[in-house]
Amino acid sequence: MCAVACALPGCFLVLRKMSMMGDAISHAVLPGLAIGYLLTESRASAVMFIGAGLTGVLTALFTEWVSRLGNVDRGAAMGIVFTSLFAVGLLLIVQAADHVDLDPGCVLYGAIELTPLDTVRLGSFEIPRVVLVMGAVLLGNLAVIAAFFKELRLSAFDPALADTLGYSSRLMHYLLMTLVAVTTVAAFEAVGSIIVIAMLIVPPAAALLLTDRLLPTILVSCGIGSASAVLGHYGATAMPGWFGFETTTSSGMMAAASGLLFLLAWLFSPSKGLVTRRLRKHEQIGDGA
Repeated sequence: MCAVACALPGCFLVLRKMSMMGDAISHAVLPGLAIGYLLTESRASAVMFIGAGLTGVLTALFTEWVSRLGNVDRGAAMGIVFTSLFAVGLLLIVQAADHVDLDPGCVLYGAIELTPLDTVRLGSFEIPRVVLVMGAVLLGNLAVIAAFFKELRLSAFDPALADTLGYSSRLMHYLLMTLVAVTTVAAFEAVGSIIVIAMLIVPPAAALLLTDRLLPTILVSCGIGSASAVLGHYGATAMPGWFGFETTTSSGMMAAASGLLFLLAWLFSPSKGLVTRRLRKHEQIGDGA
């Protein structure tokens, strides 16, 4: 659920050449999370979720303001904003860790192995709380993208044309940033701030190597994200013993699995693969001879 929910807005981030914005938001939500912990002294609080979500949206706003008002390159503005907020967040987390049940390692790397222990009872069933949260976010992302698919597509490929036709590209930008912020916060406890960027960017980047159409890109991206989750989980349970390690984290192995799938797409994509293009070139040379 985390992988698919992240892949949906991630496709539009990659298309808009804003991949690092996902990284910025995933790090910059730390102050909102820490403030939520300090205010409520609880890891399961709506205040934490709202605070982190607002911080994520403010990251996009601050980046635009620094870039526009300071005449600074967007990439530089992004680096200024997210590193500053990330540093503030780390300071607040250290402060919060003295008062609240908060593990900084969990914040950075997630604790997906422990999520089945935090359950919510629905009738006669006990369901992990993360499943309910990510299920709601996944459905929300699907609903928003389905409702604004034309606007998001047009603003991703040609913002000027979108504005000319009456579709505010800036409004679509902030809508996308809101989706990224909410998804990042929802996935935070499961996969952590470091790993969520892999789920946002790597599956869409791999999908774009396999297809040039937007809807297939979204579907393939979700499939690659799902495969990364499954392969990463089984890799985390089976592979450490092969190399003499006792254990590893599922979230880290999921990111590694997504990188491996991207590598395969980069090498063997039917139209853009490095190996495929080399073989086609040799065939053309052979035919010419």
